[in-house]
Amino acid sequence: MALEHEHNGAELAHGGHGHHGPNVLPSVLTAPEVVKTWRMRAAIVAVVFALVSLIFMATPDGRTHLMRAYLAGYMTCFNFVGGALAFLMVQYVSGGKWGLVLRRPLEAMTRTIPLVLLLTIPLLVMMPKLYLWAAYTTKAASLQAYHQGLVTNEQHLDIDFRHTMLNPGAAIFQACVVLGFMTFLVFLLNRWSLLRDRDQAAGTIGSYEKWRIRFENVSGPSILLYVILMTDFVIVFVKSLDIIWASSVYGLQFLVAQGYGVLAVGILTLILLSRYEPMKTLFRTTEQHDLGKLAFAFTMLNIYLTFAEFLIIWSGNIPDEVTYYIHRIQGGWWTVCTADVICHWVIPFCILLSRDIKRSKHKMIWVATVMIGARFIDIFWLIEPSWNKTGDTLHLIGNYGLLAYITVPVTLVAIWAVYYLTELGRRPLLNVNDPHTEELLEPEHAH
Repeated sequence: MALEHEHNGAELAHGGHGHHGPNVLPSVLTAPEVVKTWRMRAAIVAVVFALVSLIFMATPDGRTHLMRAYLAGYMTCFNFVGGALAFLMVQYVSGGKWGLVLRRPLEAMTRTIPLVLLLTIPLLVMMPKLYLWAAYTTKAASLQAYHQGLVTNEQHLDIDFRHTMLNPGAAIFQACVVLGFMTFLVFLLNRWSLLRDRDQAAGTIGSYEKWRIRFENVSGPSILLYVILMTDFVIVFVKSLDIIWASSVYGLQFLVAQGYGVLAVGILTLILLSRYEPMKTLFRTTEQHDLGKLAFAFTMLNIYLTFAEFLIIWSGNIPDEVTYYIHRIQGGWWTVCTADVICHWVIPFCILLSRDIKRSKHKMIWVATVMIGARFIDIFWLIEPSWNKTGDTLHLIGNYGLLAYITVPVTLVAIWAVYYLTELGRRPLLNVNDPHTEELLEPEHAH
């Protein structure tokens, strides 16, 4: 007993997690040195997988899969940045201490937008190799492609019908508008976040209210604009791979998927950082439990939107719509579809039902890792079947070009992780000029 009292007293003296008084705000709020080690490991992964990816340049089939895999990796990075930006704005509008510890990681994710801008250039250059509407840009070209058997009659008609929105010039313009809007918001919100802490009146009610109103006034309407523009972006660069198919909830599905992936990255970041100060003091079990519940909510919403769309389209049984799913569930694609359902929904849903697991750091690391990995499977399932028009064209054994869907996305995401961890180390891990900061230091009374 004496040893136990001595241990608890030592915890309180050092600002630890004792239960008899508030914790002390750590004197140093910058990221620990271990972040540099993580960054180095991510860089090594990026180099190794990039070198392996170069092997696919040796064959035409490998080069084709390389371009498609690049799109999958690009959209994964875009989703991390866009999802972080949306989450950041939602946190400013809703408030609450649940998002205070997540704010700086979210800001670091958004500041990787220059990498997404750079990665967009190869995607725009490769458009004619990826999209039918970029390969056949005139009515005469699409008609000739139809007569040559390169496109179906439905594809030929849809290319012409959607030409105003889906053509190389329009795609470049739309990409500039969407990414330009995101870049502006990232710059503004990150700049204000620093100014907020440097406010001479920091810690006063007046300062709290001034910045709260400013962030809310910008974030509120910007959330709506982002959803609209992001929907346009994913329609152009992902949905239009199937020129015939249409969906009324495609953008919303991507928005939920962005939140799903960003939450997984954020939870993983905070738990790993909580092994060291300052996050060891700041990231309490209460906040981890809240984020776990939020991840569970996004998992349920993801299931609902995806299955509801499938059920409506399947029951409607319209050929132009139902073939989208036929291409993704027949033959070898059933294996991928099943893996997607299990990893993307079943596992997170079942595990996150448990309160104890949501409060366990070790177990939540594995849950977040599975959720991130599931995003790779899902993006593969969304993209690759657009070129495989019958289920039996997918052969997981012997079709080595498909390995590009592992090496290329991992390369791009590892590069993104290097950038993210670099940005994470450039600012304090907590915004102290916030009324919820004191709540993070309160003792926890429940286990």
